Amino acid sequence: MTIRHTVLSTLAHTNWRLAAPALLLTCACLIVEAASDDPEVVVPTATPYTASISPSGVVTPAPAASASPYTPDAVSPGGVVKAPIVAIAPPTTSPAPGTAPGNIPGNVITPGVPAAAEAPLMKLPVNARHMLVIDDSGRVLMAKDADAVVPIASLTKLMTAMVVLDANQDMREEIRIDDADVDRLKHSKSRVRVGATMSREAALELALISSENRAASALARHYPGGMPAYEAAVTAKIRALGLTHTALADPTGLSPGNTSTAIEMARIAAAAARYPAIARISSDKSSEVEINGRPRELRNTNHLVGAKGWDIRLSKTGYTEEAGRCLAMRMKSGGQTITVILLDADGSAQRLRDAAAIRKSLAKMAAA
Repeated sequence: MTIRHTVLSTLAHTNWRLAAPALLLTCACLIVEAASDDPEVVVPTATPYTASISPSGVVTPAPAASASPYTPDAVSPGGVVKAPIVAIAPPTTSPAPGTAPGNIPGNVITPGVPAAAEAPLMKLPVNARHMLVIDDSGRVLMAKDADAVVPIASLTKLMTAMVVLDANQDMREEIRIDDADVDRLKHSKSRVRVGATMSREAALELALISSENRAASALARHYPGGMPAYEAAVTAKIRALGLTHTALADPTGLSPGNTSTAIEMARIAAAAARYPAIARISSDKSSEVEINGRPRELRNTNHLVGAKGWDIRLSKTGYTEEAGRCLAMRMKSGGQTITVILLDADGSAQRLRDAAAIRKSLAKMAAA
């Protein structure tokens, strides 16, 4: 029998004045139980160790910091924070004239050292099983099991968009939805029928705003050289961005073989943000495209885009049964650009609540 049951039984047969101490003990137990149910995220408040990248792409580690090394003991009992603290150093190179920005090596992620042991830590309950929040200076603000390799669902489409734009094809060229673009793995619904035609730009908007799988598949099929050339380009892109824990099996994200980590998804989001088309399209609350010559209105799958108080500069949602609800987002907060990665949340509402909790926490940190 638990302490709670014992005390409640006692209360039922005891004068309330005599039972007051027991009642206080019960309340304390309930508070402890409630606290233990919340996943905890440790938020370092000091700038972590970073590395720099030279114009030639050589990574130079910074001198070791004097702070104490990260250990799981820094997390409370039942702590869910397993990922080592990492830093994403902004690249020091600039795009060469006529070169797509994504061809430049992306931000470098290196192991870091968190705040010294005496530095205060914040705890933020989030539903997502994997999370990373960083600013553009490379400071890790929040992390939760950020180095676990997990499915990323339609966050894949950020990579698809970058690879398509790298090819420098005519965005006004008409492409066609084919039978090969039909989802026979998850049997997901689609807003476009087989045989529908649209511009390459319209297909990109469908893929990024509405997360349309057939549009993403058609973009890959119409890559110069077809699907084999597209797959080779994706492999090269993964290598160019220095992603060692990312694998992409298809251009849509429907395959559970499309996997990455919260750490590497932050790098992908930072690289995608360097493409003006991706940043513009994915941060639109709504858009209108022509399919078969007729206008079609699109709504962003991230309902935070365009919402009051949110300044979102890049966004992509994702969902499959294996991946859960996912979000990659870059937003302005406290005068900084913040990258937020949420992987494997239990539902759309939970994903939105996580993002809102992070935003509120960031505002408190900025005001402190």
